[in-house]
Amino acid sequence: MNKSEFIRAIAEKSGNSQAETKRFLEALTATVEETLAKGDKITLVGFGTWDVQQTKARTGRNPQTGAVLKIKAKKKVRFKAGSELAGNISKK
Repeated sequence: MNKSEFIRAIAEKSGNSQAETKRFLEALTATVEETLAKGDKITLVGFGTWDVQQTKARTGRNPQTGAVLKIKAKKKVRFKAGSELAGNISKK
């Protein structure tokens, strides 16, 4: 499902126009980005939790050449599904 299909599906279920739904989705994603950029966690009980985790610097290898590479430390976004979401998905 791409973004426009997602917007259309939400608009149909909510009874809102696609334009309103698009504005809502853009506000939601902007808020999630801003919150995670500050290092805060977002929890929607039953749905899931987004947080930012710091990875450590490490060494790796280029699989084609075998050359040793330094992989920099970085922040990554993690989503952990809530029990309700996970249960509903596993039932289907």
